[in-house]
Formats: sequence, structure tokens, C-alpha cells
Amino acid sequence: MAQATTGNGPAATGLSPDALRVRAAQLGLFETPVLHAQVQDAAAIDGDLRRAILSRAAGHGDGVNRSNVGGWHSDTDMLRWGGPAAARLADLAIRMARRASHFDGRDPATVEWTVRMWANLSPPGALNMSHAHPGVLWAAVYYLDMGTDPGDGDPGGELYLEDPRFPVTMMRLPGFRMLGTDGQPQSNERRLPTRAGDLVLFPAWLRHGVRPHKGSRERISIAMNIDVKV
Repeated sequence: MAQATTGNGPAATGLSPDALRVRAAQLGLFETPVLHAQVQDAAAIDGDLRRAILSRAAGHGDGVNRSNVGGWHSDTDMLRWGGPAAARLADLAIRMARRASHFDGRDPATVEWTVRMWANLSPPGALNMSHAHPGVLWAAVYYLDMGTDPGDGDPGGELYLEDPRFPVTMMRLPGFRMLGTDGQPQSNERRLPTRAGDLVLFPAWLRHGVRPHKGSRERISIAMNIDVKV
């Protein structure tokens, strides 16, 4: 009479430890879309944008306090004072958002899109703390001037995007990381190197920030909140 086995190990099934094999296909699910573009005709708008921003900063030196530390943040009504160049930039950002959006029963090309826009002047050492943009669909940032010259070395000032899932695993075991589809441990943040003329679009709920600017000059960027009217 065979002796009964107990427990959950290989002995419980009568199988040797190496008797089972599995082939697993790893799927990358629930993407977070980020569009990183280079504006091809940036020179057509950059001069006018720069003049509008510097003029606004000269007359409204205090700015507003949001995530900015050490830098100037304009009001969010740049479409009113930024002129045709600001309107062209907003239109370009809307076209990117439209490309990355789906609405049940509605064509993204026919919905009414809205944009709130503001400028950021970041002297050396300035940064933006981690934050999100609640209440809208998309956020975008355009880099007008990186504030660096040849010989500056590491310019710093990288845009970083945080993995919205990372606090869950960090609370359980801080050193744990899931492997991505590339076989590498997933980081809890992604730094995105940028250059003048870049336009980056990402979900507004995605927490993000900017590392300290290390260039020798003032960096100029433009941020946007992009939404639709319902």
C-alpha cells in the first residue's frame, strides 16, 4: 500500500524538482503614453515667444508660486499675452494630444480642446518639485532655451517622470523592482533628456518634476494644461 504524502513540495506530487517546465511570454500592459517631439520649424516662433516672456517677466516680476523653486512662473494666461506664436504652439500641442486620445462615441478631431499656458524662467540652481496637474487630461512642456553654453558640463535640469505604481512596492520592500519587458529592473522614475525645440506631452495625472538647472544662463520653458470641454 502506497504511503500518503503531505505538504506542498515536489514530494507531495511525486515529481522531481526539475520535472516541470514553463515558457512565459511577458506582456507590457497598461501603457503610460509619453510623446516626445522635436518642433521642426521652432525658429518661426521662438523669437516672438522669447520677447513675450521676457516682457511679461519684466512687468510681473513676482510671478506665482507652484512647483517652482528659485525660478519665475508666469500666470497661466499666456495665450492672452503671448501673441500668435503662443497660439501656434498651443495648436501644435493640441494636435499631439488629439493623436494620443480616444473618446467613446466622439471623434478627437471634433471635440473642443482647451489650453492653459504659462512660462518658466529658471536661473542656475532652479528646479521644480514633484507634482501633477489635476483636473485636466494632458500636460505638455516646450523647451525654448536650455540655458547652457558650450563648456558648461552637465547641464542638469532633466524632466523626470515618476512611476505611479512605485509607492505600493516601495512600502512593502524598498529594494524590490519588477523586471520590464526588456529584462531590466524598472526604475521608479524616468529622466528624459531634452533640448531646445522639444515638445513633451504626457498624462496630466503623471507626477513629474525638474532636476536643478546647472547651466550658466537662464533656461526658458513653456508649460501647458490641455483638456476638452464636455
